[in-house]
Amino acid sequence: MLTGRMTAMTYEGSPIDPTKPSIARVYDYLLGGKDNYAVDREIGDVFKRDLPGSVAIAFANRAALTRAVREIARTTGIRQFVDLGSGLPTADNVHQVAQRHAPESRVVYVDNDPQVLVHGRALLESNERTRVVPGDVRDPEGICTHPDTAELIDFARPVAVILSAILHHVNDDEDPAGIVRYWRQHVPSGSYFFISHFRSGNNPETVEAEAVLQQTFGRGRWRTEAEIASLLDGLEILDPGIVPASLWRPDETDSPRDIGQRRELTVWEYLIAAGLARKA
Repeated sequence: MLTGRMTAMTYEGSPIDPTKPSIARVYDYLLGGKDNYAVDREIGDVFKRDLPGSVAIAFANRAALTRAVREIARTTGIRQFVDLGSGLPTADNVHQVAQRHAPESRVVYVDNDPQVLVHGRALLESNERTRVVPGDVRDPEGICTHPDTAELIDFARPVAVILSAILHHVNDDEDPAGIVRYWRQHVPSGSYFFISHFRSGNNPETVEAEAVLQQTFGRGRWRTEAEIASLLDGLEILDPGIVPASLWRPDETDSPRDIGQRRELTVWEYLIAAGLARKA
């Protein structure tokens, strides 16, 4: 992972503003990264200090993503991935996991955060099978038709579409289901969709965590398992369905939970769900 501090700079005309918090940088901070500013740590500390245990959401999500990419690379013939809202580079990025099991895998990372774009381009400069595309998840057409996407991804062949911890940052009036529907309509049969999403627990923790994100970013929507599943309409949701991320196809290498002992999840681990779907 890149750990050097960034000064304000631009990427394709978009400035990095160290005075405004970034969802990607807050997430980086919660995962123990160093690509963040004081304003991001201030928000992250709200979760660490006022919502103790909530950092487990970030780690459970990351572990489920790693398992999903590994599963796709090892058990399917899919060798191309589009990671929407990829965030800052960290350990076991999608291309690293996929290429570990299938070296020919190609990955397009998409984000609209200028710091993510700068760091991603620097990290992947020497990897011919990856691209970093500037784009907003709410503009799937712009992402799909971007020259770098078109250069690397063959949409006549199955694609793995990664929607890890991104659609809960799309408000209801921005049509998150429509985003998934666009990609479903533009990839062929045999394509896979991985989703992880804040899962409503109808409890005080959900209400407080949602309030922090809404007050800070104006977005951050907890949805029920049924609502999350509805985002995947038209796709076959594979076993074990939409479940807490820590329970999505766990293995004994996962940390910090001892999956082998089936220890009870914390309330926070229940607040991030994951699922894998396939286009028939």
